[in-house]
Amino acid sequence: MSEVARTVVVKSVQLPRRVFKVFAELESMYRNMVEQLVLFAVRDNIASFTRLKALKYRELRAQYPHLPSHYAYTACQDASARVKSFNKLRKKGVAKAGVPGVRNVSIWLDDHLWRPDGSTSIRIATHRGWTRVELEPHKLFWRYVNGGWRVSPEAKVKLDKGSRRLIIHLTFKTHVEFYEPRGFVAVDVNENHVAVLVGGSVYLFETGVGDTVLGYYYRRKRIQEKYDGVYGAKSRIKKKIFKRLNERKRKSDLRRKLAKIIVRVAVGKQYAIALEKLGKNPARGMINHVRDDQLRHRIYQASFRGVQRAIEEKAKEHGVPVIYVNPRDTSRLCPVHSAKISYDNGSRIGRCDVGGELWHRDVVACINLLHRALRGDGSSAPSPAGSPVDGSPVPLGSTATHDPTSIAREAWARWKPLEGELIHPKPP
Repeated sequence: MSEVARTVVVKSVQLPRRVFKVFAELESMYRNMVEQLVLFAVRDNIASFTRLKALKYRELRAQYPHLPSHYAYTACQDASARVKSFNKLRKKGVAKAGVPGVRNVSIWLDDHLWRPDGSTSIRIATHRGWTRVELEPHKLFWRYVNGGWRVSPEAKVKLDKGSRRLIIHLTFKTHVEFYEPRGFVAVDVNENHVAVLVGGSVYLFETGVGDTVLGYYYRRKRIQEKYDGVYGAKSRIKKKIFKRLNERKRKSDLRRKLAKIIVRVAVGKQYAIALEKLGKNPARGMINHVRDDQLRHRIYQASFRGVQRAIEEKAKEHGVPVIYVNPRDTSRLCPVHSAKISYDNGSRIGRCDVGGELWHRDVVACINLLHRALRGDGSSAPSPAGSPVDGSPVPLGSTATHDPTSIAREAWARWKPLEGELIHPKPP
């Protein structure tokens, strides 16, 4: 049994001018409290929330007597989180300023400062009393509400002055029970595709992340060449154009859709998911001997761990077990003879040095991941569960394991019935 939490962002309807003014005043007072607390905490080297609250609570209550008292609590929590993050950056040598700046402010709320009011509205305690705010629920919001998830007592509210709305961060929680897996779905993550082994067949999901990264790389380069010489490297107009680029959203959308397909396949078969244990920053080890700036940038932006995190988060929602196995030499060892596979001229098809079988690089990686998951120890010893391949020397021949099924991004990112095809494939 495990508790899973997910944050959902919901916008309010456009606020009346009187209500908008109330929240603008509340945000201003909350910002002042956080700024004071951050300066005090950095100056006196205080990062603990409890100590900060003990030293500054009475002062804040005397300064803002008309505010509900729990805003002093949440402001201390906010300031403590900012100071802890700043201290970590300062240890790494990344922080340039002497104190953390308080630019973007979201008002932290606890269970004394807000409460649900039906399914589509909430009430927030302000210096003018309890204020009712109507929400604009969306599909994801209703999915969690109707799916039995409960709303956490903590929330965050941010004022959008341009559209005169509130942006509300709600946290939904639920308890999930993990099942006992009957087998494994092996997943091998690469730059431009993700290989998935399901029931003896390998599916190659094309992602095109490398081309996406390069496209945005050249686009940013053209923007810099155009505006840096005229307006300077720190020009405001260039920053506005950069904000409109949606590289992060596109890659995040692909990761979520791919994770959804893989997890639903695992749930349908009652399988666990086997992933490579890559470490915290796998890209750093990959670029040690790479001097090409473009290739280094592509490796960093490929986000191998980001794909795995998306799969792991979605798996937690459905109670799917996830295990990590040792990825060493998974694409270099023959799963039949445990011998080296030789690849010529950068080809993705190699030959076993002992048996002479021809293997596709991604197929070998998935099969070895499955073997190590079945052993449960991540070693490279022969698998007691047996091999799912027949060892046929025919290149990419009759066995389905030898020949991966390539699926274009335009197909799997839009075609919903694909999930059912993987769980219950049609007979040949």
